Amino acid sequence: MLEGVAVRLWLWWGALHFLVAVAAAAAGSELRPPCPCRCNAAPLQVNCSDGQFAAVPDGLPEDTKLLNLTRNKIKTLARQQFRALTQLLDLDLSDNTMASVEAEAFLGLKDLVTLSLARNRLKIFPAGAFSGLQSLRSLDISDNEILVFLDSTFRDLSALQCLKAAGNDLVFISHQAFAGLTSLQELHLDACNLTAVPTEAFARLGGLRRFHFHCLALTALPNYSFRPLERLKELLISDSPLLENLSGNSLFGLNLTSLAIRRSRLAAVPYGSLHHLVYLVHLDLSYNPIAYIHGSLLGDLLRLQEFHLVGGSLLVVEVGAFRGLTHFTLLNVSRNLLTTLEAGAFHSVETLRALGLDNNPLACDCRLLWVVRRQRHLDFGGNPPTCSTSVQLQDWSFLDLSEAEVPGLLTCRRPRILNRKPQDVRVDQGHTVVFYCNADGDPSPSITWLDPQLKPLTPNGRIRALSNGSLEVRYAQPQDSGSYLCLASNAAGNTSLAVNLRVPAFPSPKNTFLSGWVAFPSAAPGMNGTQKLPLDVKTLLIATTIGFLSFFSSVSVCFVFMLFWSKSKGQIKHTATIAYVPRSAVSNNKAGTSNYMETSRYTMKLI
Repeated sequence: MLEGVAVRLWLWWGALHFLVAVAAAAAGSELRPPCPCRCNAAPLQVNCSDGQFAAVPDGLPEDTKLLNLTRNKIKTLARQQFRALTQLLDLDLSDNTMASVEAEAFLGLKDLVTLSLARNRLKIFPAGAFSGLQSLRSLDISDNEILVFLDSTFRDLSALQCLKAAGNDLVFISHQAFAGLTSLQELHLDACNLTAVPTEAFARLGGLRRFHFHCLALTALPNYSFRPLERLKELLISDSPLLENLSGNSLFGLNLTSLAIRRSRLAAVPYGSLHHLVYLVHLDLSYNPIAYIHGSLLGDLLRLQEFHLVGGSLLVVEVGAFRGLTHFTLLNVSRNLLTTLEAGAFHSVETLRALGLDNNPLACDCRLLWVVRRQRHLDFGGNPPTCSTSVQLQDWSFLDLSEAEVPGLLTCRRPRILNRKPQDVRVDQGHTVVFYCNADGDPSPSITWLDPQLKPLTPNGRIRALSNGSLEVRYAQPQDSGSYLCLASNAAGNTSLAVNLRVPAFPSPKNTFLSGWVAFPSAAPGMNGTQKLPLDVKTLLIATTIGFLSFFSSVSVCFVFMLFWSKSKGQIKHTATIAYVPRSAVSNNKAGTSNYMETSRYTMKLI
């Protein structure tokens, strides 16, 4: 009996509570205005996208947390446009036709965390445009038509951590443009129309950790471009079709862990700009026309683990290219022009965990045996390498071969020098000589020339190794004599050929004068010894005749001159006496007596 009463009482109270809840819900729905967009509760999300709105619609719920106004026709944001939405956390205004944002347009949105104004027609932000957004963490203003960042444009965004401003038409960034961004950690910036790197503006971003620099419109990255960014860890420079090189100190002052320079015109790995980045872990140079990764030039990057060069013009990864990199785990060189990749390129293939080698014209020979043997330990990203130049394995994935098939298919043939005829050449000084060394093998062997001291010869200098495998010695000198060694080598081994060069020296001259010699006293007073002078009868006769003729012509000229002068002065008698006055062969001076030869002289007197 009592149990039945209790059950009825419980049912009655339940019905009463249900009626009260329904009445409250009805009353609430009568008080809340109808939502002009698609609204969802808890937390309240309002979706007004694709609504053809020309302005921010009225009547939005005041407790809205997320507001989506994308793909509308909103042209401007007035002052305190969202003053009623004080609880808004996320606001998306991307893909409109917005051309202006008035000052204090977002005033009142003190809790807003994310704001997107991407893909509009904004050209400039007035001072105070972002006033009141003291909690904003992320701002996206990319793909607009922004021309300048003026002083203190972002001064009210002290909590901002990520600023995306790529895809604009920036021509100028004021030195104080980023003042106030004390918490900024990530910046995406467009530089297509900038004439210089805004290094001074970066001085206000001391806490920046990630920087994506898009469309750099410079042929070379200047020295000290990012020096103020001492805490920067990740730098990405992308889509810069004019960038050809990095100045030696362009990255000075940075301690990067990740560096990417993609889709540019770098023709070589910028070794000189990288060597001080000892904390670098990730290096990406994809989509650059780099042809060579040279040996032993990346050894300073002690912590490097990943190297990416996808879609380039890579022809050769030299032996020792990654020597010294004990932590190296990933190499991606897909979509290049590589014919092989030797195990000697790495410090140790045991540390390698991932390898991108697909879409290369690989010659499947013994140089790639190490890839087959380590395929179980390597991640090829779902794109295993295939053979392109081997007739037997054309377009095959050689990783599918069995262990029994591999030794017979991936083979190499030791080099062989074709003409081993002895080359023993004797040339005179100043002549040029060329030695030839032709070799074949599979793969084609490389030719190296060693000098008599067994030092490799380079393509430069007077003695140089030519690209066709020959050795050229220009303007041969006696010190060039000796035995030169031609070394032909490939992955299967090497062979050599010695050639000899003899350059005799010119004989030392015994006399530089004619054979007749007479000893005369030295012409220099105070000097001891004698000097040999030549005495040749023919030479003496010619010299005497020339001297006499010169003397006679001088005297004749004087007489003729005197004759005409006297005619102009009247009847005056003239007498000329020419006296031969011999000089003493011995002269005394105050310092002592010295014997020396003095020539005689003629004296002419007019009376």
